[in-house]
Amino acid sequence: MLVAGVWAWRSRPQAEPVRPAAAVGAPETSAPAPTASAGQVVVALAGKVRRPGLVRLPAGARVADAIEAAGGALPGVDVALLNPARKVTDGELILVGVSAPPGQAAPPGPATGGGGPAAGGAAPGSGPVNLNTATLAQLDALPGVGPVLAQRILDHRDQHGNFRSVSDLRQVDGIGDARYEQLKDLVTV
Repeated sequence: MLVAGVWAWRSRPQAEPVRPAAAVGAPETSAPAPTASAGQVVVALAGKVRRPGLVRLPAGARVADAIEAAGGALPGVDVALLNPARKVTDGELILVGVSAPPGQAAPPGPATGGGGPAAGGAAPGSGPVNLNTATLAQLDALPGVGPVLAQRILDHRDQHGNFRSVSDLRQVDGIGDARYEQLKDLVTV
């Protein structure tokens, strides 16, 4: 048991500091930045984690693994809107406990909310997602909404008819007050 514990401790992901950029016009004397090998991914963690920065993870790692590699979330940070089971991709940014600044699109990739490919909500410039016409993929792309919750929204729409107001979203199983507050400005009817 002790050997397994030591092995697990030594094989955990390690945080990797970011190297400063080379001066403009200066000859590059250092080796190029390491790239992820076929068995590893490199993700950046920012926001309310103990050690923000780059972390190397084994291929197939999950958001929970990335947060753990960064020392975990700070006390009092609500990570309920992240999907801890989502697989991370090489080069993505995961924002913990913060959102993209107003007026700016969220970073590319499923980083901020743990949803689908456009975690900042709908694609930039496309406006709010219509709950009465949205597809599974469009709902899945909303922050904090994964494929299971997106399917629940579609099932609710099929069983009860079109949503009459955005507040009807609260009737969907799995959407509490925190998730509703995050979604209410990203959807319409």
